[in-house]
Amino acid sequence: MKILVINGPNINMLGIREPQIYGTETYARLARDIKAHCRELGIKVALFQSNHEGKIIDKIQKAMEKFDGIVINPAAYTHTSIAIADALKAVRIPAVEIHISDISARESFRTVSYVRDACVASVIGHGTAGYMEAIDKLAEIVGKKL
Repeated sequence: MKILVINGPNINMLGIREPQIYGTETYARLARDIKAHCRELGIKVALFQSNHEGKIIDKIQKAMEKFDGIVINPAAYTHTSIAIADALKAVRIPAVEIHISDISARESFRTVSYVRDACVASVIGHGTAGYMEAIDKLAEIVGKKL
């Protein structure tokens, strides 16, 4: 199994940006944790982070026929990007939405997720450990289809 983990804007600033909300773990540490978790499960993983919506869409489109699943934290694009949701729907690769914070308990504009309907599951508010939970959910869902 091969999965793609996509992170949107400002995720590269983990540990610096609002640590009271997102914690003190850095993006580099998160990437190491994800790779280690996937290695333990026998999953091949590729990581991608961009602050640019179009680059995220391009990466989703290029994932077709190369990846069995996607874990995606669109970050702020969650609440604004119909285009990312459309890209996920177009490629028909099972995707799990992940958010470090509990977006439903924050500002009212954060309660809207355009990508949720394009995903098979969501993991919200479990900190960076939520990525491992999202990978586990995706592995279970994809494993049933393979």
